[in-house]
Amino acid sequence: MIRTLAIDTSTKTASVALLADDVILYEATINVGVNHSIVLLPAIDEMMRLTGQSLENIDLFACTTGPGSFTGLRIGAGTIKGFAMAAGKPIAGVSTLDALSLNAASGACPVCPLLDARKGQVYTALYKPCADGHPVKIVAEQVTSIEHVLGELREFDKVIFLGDGAQVYREVIVGSLGNRAVFLSSAHQSIRASAVGLLGMMDIKEGRTLNPVSFTPHYLRLSEAEMKQAELS
Repeated sequence: MIRTLAIDTSTKTASVALLADDVILYEATINVGVNHSIVLLPAIDEMMRLTGQSLENIDLFACTTGPGSFTGLRIGAGTIKGFAMAAGKPIAGVSTLDALSLNAASGACPVCPLLDARKGQVYTALYKPCADGHPVKIVAEQVTSIEHVLGELREFDKVIFLGDGAQVYREVIVGSLGNRAVFLSSAHQSIRASAVGLLGMMDIKEGRTLNPVSFTPHYLRLSEAEMKQAELS
């Protein structure tokens, strides 16, 4: 049995989960508008207390590696690195968009997760449903304008949208695609740590792990500081 501690801190919500193989033992999502550095460790402590587990019992640590909030991703990566190095256990890194797409795994049409990247842009990719319940990525992850995304989706009869970017640009999406755009309920808009854990276990079984010392989040674009530095160069 593989016990997996999984977290997501890539957006406004934070999520923690504990799994035994593919069974979700515990999951909590926090959306109270405070910094993830304040809520993450207490949430993990509460999870371990209620499940009677300890970090020494964890076989795998999993986290989202991006895209998403620069600050949130750094908090998640730093936390998981500390746990994994202390316990001497492996880390699985999961794409934020891959994890979010699992919320629409039961759909029959393409899935387009959208994360608000601000500055008029979104982080996105495109997935097709698969019989095993894990959507397959058919368009690579990118940071781009919502107009560009919609231009690429006009060939499809229906497209499922989810994520905070889908809420921000809902009117624009409907204005472009009309009833071909399908929006999931609010219960499916946040990234679930259990999805991160399930995908992380698949990585481990296929021999993919992260170096706990050197891995960094996958931001897709430069930070504000890096962009300013590039402009000065």
